Amino acid sequence: MTDIQDTAGTDSAAGEPAAEPGAAAKPKIKLGVNYWKLWTASVGSNLGDGVAAIAYPWLASAITRDPILIALIAVAQRIPWLVFTLPAGVITDRVDRRKAMVWMDALRAGLTFVVAFAVLRAGSGLPTIDEIAEGVPVSTDQFLYWVLVLTAFLLGMAEVLRDNASQTILPAIVEPDGLEKANGQMWGAEMVMNSFLGPVLGSLLLAAAFALPFYFDAATFALSAILVFLITGDFRSAGAGEQSQKVEWRREIGEGFGWLWRHELLRPMAIILGIMNGVAAMSFATFVLFAQEVLGVNAFVFALLGTGGAMGGILGSVTAPKISERLGSGTSLYVTLIGGGITSIIVGLATHWSVAWVMFAAFTFTAVLWNVITVSLRQTIIPDRLLGRVNSVYRFFAWGMMPIGMLIGGLLVAGAEEVASREVALRLPWIVGGITYGVLLIYAVPRLTTQKLEAARAEGIVAREALVADEAVSAAVDPPVLDGGADSAG
Repeated sequence: MTDIQDTAGTDSAAGEPAAEPGAAAKPKIKLGVNYWKLWTASVGSNLGDGVAAIAYPWLASAITRDPILIALIAVAQRIPWLVFTLPAGVITDRVDRRKAMVWMDALRAGLTFVVAFAVLRAGSGLPTIDEIAEGVPVSTDQFLYWVLVLTAFLLGMAEVLRDNASQTILPAIVEPDGLEKANGQMWGAEMVMNSFLGPVLGSLLLAAAFALPFYFDAATFALSAILVFLITGDFRSAGAGEQSQKVEWRREIGEGFGWLWRHELLRPMAIILGIMNGVAAMSFATFVLFAQEVLGVNAFVFALLGTGGAMGGILGSVTAPKISERLGSGTSLYVTLIGGGITSIIVGLATHWSVAWVMFAAFTFTAVLWNVITVSLRQTIIPDRLLGRVNSVYRFFAWGMMPIGMLIGGLLVAGAEEVASREVALRLPWIVGGITYGVLLIYAVPRLTTQKLEAARAEGIVAREALVADEAVSAAVDPPVLDGGADSAG
């Protein structure tokens, strides 16, 4: 993504309009070496995530065809966002965020290697890729199923802490004016890897050997750990040194929760995002069955469905600042809700995979618009000493609804099968989701206005500049003392 300020006035020799006479040229935002290490680590691990996005659902459908059991695997990976997010926020504000990321990436590499070995062990006992696409009946492989459930849960725990540390480390690497550019460039690249290259590569690896995608995913986590380890600096929060050694979980979590809940923008924003994610999770909990049995796709076409989201995401990451500037940040958020409702209903009524591809592109385009605006806003307005905890509370709402939505999705399909056909049951979550987006739009319009968003952003920038100025004055008044004894002669 190109930041708005970065495109306002460039070198006229390059064919772009020059700045107006007498006006100061706006400096180009430089993101720095540490940012690019973080960016490369994120791109690598997201390529692995894209491979996993095709490999895990296909593996799940190879060991069971029960919609509830398939949904439970997804629930196991997302339930940590409900039970561990708040403690993770406290941890993030107490430790070096870079080290937390390194350890969690290393743990995810090890866990994914365990899955790869378990799949290799199952060997010929698994159905072929073509048999899975045809929806052949299979008896549940209990050993592999529970390995998948347990590792999914542990991977989710690691993901919670790692992702919270990742979002809170960025403001320490990038200046406030560069956050939208930094986030946009990272999400654009992540989208290409996660939803475009990764799934296609995953389908090819899956066709070569069932265990191969999981070994590849483990390697990308290991690479990410190494790259983040190479980032220089200390990334403890501003208030970490002032906290007591004993963790006061209730008080510290309560401080972050109270700050968010009292904020007139973050509270409704967190509630809306939580329900949006819950709705999406409800629809995608049994999507592999919907794709195989309703849309009639094979593994390669299933991977191509993800490229629709990638195309929309790339376009969204490039155009989000311009759209936000033209429509206003509040109106841009409404576009996401409208797009979510329309695309969800159309997918639910689709009879060919190409329709779903176009709808995924359209929705992801608007979803990136939401992310660029809201994440950058949070990173700007939340005080650094509370950033980990407030961010974790926000993500508690945003991601904590996902396991609930997945469970509802599995139960909805299973229950609908009792009174309707399997096809109708698999379509139902998408229709219910589309209606829910309409309700969210009604709630959002009076609460997330452009005027409120921009006022909060300006106030946050002023507060951060004041904090930096205070720290500079404090350093000048109280210079560091060398530990060499009182006698200047040594």
